[in-house]
Amino acid sequence: MTDVMITLLGIICILLMWVILYDSNRFVVRKLVICDRRIKKPLRAVVLADLHNKRYGKNNESLLAAIREKKPDIILIAGDILTAKPGKSMEPAICLLRELAGEFPVYYGNGNHECRLKLYPQTYGNMAGEYGQALKEMGICPMVNSHAKLKEYGITVYGAEIAKKYYKRYKKQKMEKGYLEQLLGMPDEACYTILLAHNPEYFPEYAQWGADLTVSGHVHGGVVRVPVWGRGLISPNMKLFPKYDGGIFKEGDKTMLLSRGLGMHTIPVRLFNPGELWVVEFE
Repeated sequence: MTDVMITLLGIICILLMWVILYDSNRFVVRKLVICDRRIKKPLRAVVLADLHNKRYGKNNESLLAAIREKKPDIILIAGDILTAKPGKSMEPAICLLRELAGEFPVYYGNGNHECRLKLYPQTYGNMAGEYGQALKEMGICPMVNSHAKLKEYGITVYGAEIAKKYYKRYKKQKMEKGYLEQLLGMPDEACYTILLAHNPEYFPEYAQWGADLTVSGHVHGGVVRVPVWGRGLISPNMKLFPKYDGGIFKEGDKTMLLSRGLGMHTIPVRLFNPGELWVVEFE
């Protein structure tokens, strides 16, 4: 019996290792359709989040091919396209963004890794400056508590960069009343409002502020998805089975698209949890 159990455990471990290797190197395409009377004409957006310098094929050729196949009107980025690590090359992120910016309008909301480069120059040196200059040269201006009106579509895109205290581990920090209004002003209710906000924990606050669609990432789908149950295992703030782990969430008539992301960093594996590329149709 002992030999049988050891053999079974060995087989299970081998299968799990195979799934980890498989899921850590593939992505799936998911679709969301948004219908709203304020949208003046159809718009197709592709959403990227949490790439963390990951490459799908040489120079991300597989990812670029999938994006081009969808023929988007715009690219929405929900942060962490690179990984903040001293001395780590930013070239995978820069190369991908250069390709995208040459073909599509790119609306880039920062994640905690982009913010970290700016906050700690003593750790990261001039990485923030080098990355910012590369983005500037390709015509991408990160949306740091700013917005862009897409008048012909009746849509406004905001990018929120919240303070680092809202990324602390173990306990969700209360967001002060009026905080988002101070950062972003108030949205125009005559337009459909998209908010690029990397941390999904504050979805109720984003919805209350007036975001019709919040686009988030950060959680990586919980790293491991529990089969059958479908829940993510752990969040970056070390919470088990987080409520916001990946997918579509609602607060009244407000929606959040929470991408499971495309890459990895601290826990460099994905299990039953392939990367995600989202396509959003606004009609």
